[in-house]
Amino acid sequence: MGKMKIRLFPDGTIQMETEGIKGKKCADYAKVLQRLADAKIYELNKTEEYYQEEILNIDETQRLGDN
Repeated sequence: MGKMKIRLFPDGTIQMETEGIKGKKCADYAKVLQRLADAKIYELNKTEEYYQEEILNIDETQRLGDN
C-alpha cells in the first residue's frame, strides 16, 4: 500500500512525496492533489520507484485466456 506525504509551507507552497507507489501511477496522485488544492505543478521529481513496474494483483478466479 502506498503513502502520500504532503507538506504545506508558509509561502503557500505544497510539496508532495509518494512512497510505495510504483510506476507512473504516482503522477496521477500529483494530479489529484493539484485539483484538490487548486494548485499548479511546477516541478515533478521522479524517484527510483517511478521506473519500477507496478505489480497488479489478479483475483485467483480470473485466469489468462478465460472469458
